[in-house]
Amino acid sequence: MATTATTYLSNPTVMIGAVDVTAMCSSATLTVGFDSLEATSFGDTGHLFVKGLQSVSVELTLFNYYGAGSAEATLFAAAGTGTTTLVISPAGASESATNPEYTISNAMMATFTPINATVGELSMINASFTGGTFARDITP
Repeated sequence: MATTATTYLSNPTVMIGAVDVTAMCSSATLTVGFDSLEATSFGDTGHLFVKGLQSVSVELTLFNYYGAGSAEATLFAAAGTGTTTLVISPAGASESATNPEYTISNAMMATFTPINATVGELSMINASFTGGTFARDITP
């Protein structure tokens, strides 16, 4: 159900390392949370859990092209390093309570598909990053 607080994303920003891929990106999904660690002990009548390590994943869909600063070159440089930094915000670069910026550090992209083509369609790259840590910034 849509409310007055529903967000329409028209100008999100996406950075992979120092490369702004906003203009190349058609979709971004960020999932953050924590591992659940079981803390159930004798006498408990149900399972109890406590917060564990941070859990983070990022799914990006980018328009593919080749050359310096391209989606393909940026992802190729990030593949397999486990040290990639991503910065994502829903509405531009000015952080606020209504535009939180998420910084994901030390993310891992194990694989990607640098050639993904179908006749008559734009070439797209789907990139999945996992792991690392996240921080949320709302400071203007």
